[in-house]
Amino acid sequence: MVKGVIMEKPTSNFHFKFMSFGFKFRDFFLPRINILKEVEIKPGFHVLDYGCGPGSYIIPLVELVGKSGKVYALDNHPLAIWRVQRIASRKQLSNVETICSDCETGLENGSIDVILLYDTYHGLTDPDVVLEELHRILKPNSILSFSDHHMKYDEIISKITKKNLFKLSRKGKGSYIFLKAS
Repeated sequence: MVKGVIMEKPTSNFHFKFMSFGFKFRDFFLPRINILKEVEIKPGFHVLDYGCGPGSYIIPLVELVGKSGKVYALDNHPLAIWRVQRIASRKQLSNVETICSDCETGLENGSIDVILLYDTYHGLTDPDVVLEELHRILKPNSILSFSDHHMKYDEIISKITKKNLFKLSRKGKGSYIFLKAS
């Protein structure tokens, strides 16, 4: 389901493969589970990895949500979706679903406990529309875990909270934890 034009044009396949190779080194030295632990994801949670890339967070997310939880992986790059599907198939992860989209998730209102928005925001052409979509699908008082190494602290806080959709709860070592505002 590709709708709207919100994210930049997907990167070339070469760039995506090069980026994915670099992530393997990053993930070896800085395991993604360490970032996810500060988000406090619980068994049974439904989590959306918005801008999932090559799927670095998928396996640790599945471990955290358990068999009763669900992991959605969204990206606008077909190779990202293919990689996540391949991970899920190889590891026999029946609770992983992929969404190929550049904005709309197709998920029900108030159906998600946690959204990861990591190193994606800076590439959005209309981030306010994306934040509205993320707000729509989050359950009340649920979490938007945000990180973007292309942005400074003040910029992150002002852009994520400017429409009063989210309020800063705390800053962790690896991400900012925002709560869905009413």
